[in-house]
Amino acid sequence: MFDLGRLGSWADLPFFGDDLPALTAKIDADILPPPALTFAALERCQPDQTRVVIIGQDPYHTPGKADGLAFSIPDDFGGRLDSLGNIFKEIDSDLDQKRTKTGLQDWADQGVLLLNTALTVPPGKPKAHAKLGWSKLVVDVIKRLDDAPRALILWGGPAQSYSKHISEQHLILKSAHPSPLSCHRGFFGSRPFSKTNQWLIDQGQEPINWADP
Repeated sequence: MFDLGRLGSWADLPFFGDDLPALTAKIDADILPPPALTFAALERCQPDQTRVVIIGQDPYHTPGKADGLAFSIPDDFGGRLDSLGNIFKEIDSDLDQKRTKTGLQDWADQGVLLLNTALTVPPGKPKAHAKLGWSKLVVDVIKRLDDAPRALILWGGPAQSYSKHISEQHLILKSAHPSPLSCHRGFFGSRPFSKTNQWLIDQGQEPINWADP
């Protein structure tokens, strides 16, 4: 079902040999994003390129909306932005900058790994794959990235449950999920973008351009 040929340096994570076969047997091909995009976040942002990790929940469950990068939406989608729209509002409030481009590939190209805690979802069934076994992949990714300090942004309870796997050398930012159901419980005003950029600058790195490229 899945094409693992584009994983690059992520390909040797234990998950892919030990856990993915059993997980694949539990799901059918009617998943979002389509199987060809399931691992797009890892493919686009290799371990040695990763400077920031944003961990979300599960992909959008509306057909055509999920593109394999957490929170990212194809630029030609044309529907409701939901969580991403609230992310844009926080960018505006936090940085006084505008973001309108819904595809977040430019973030990935700057070293932002956009990873969900579940990488698949059946159409119209949010959280249906939350306990399917994707958690092993998230833990493997966190362990792989422990070789150097990075900024990890954990949005929502599922993402924050992985904080116990993150060592103290990293910047860890936690807040409510940007979903319309929870954004007013601490996401708005959390200023993750300016905090991350200041930390990167303090590390001697270039800040992320969160606004339109």
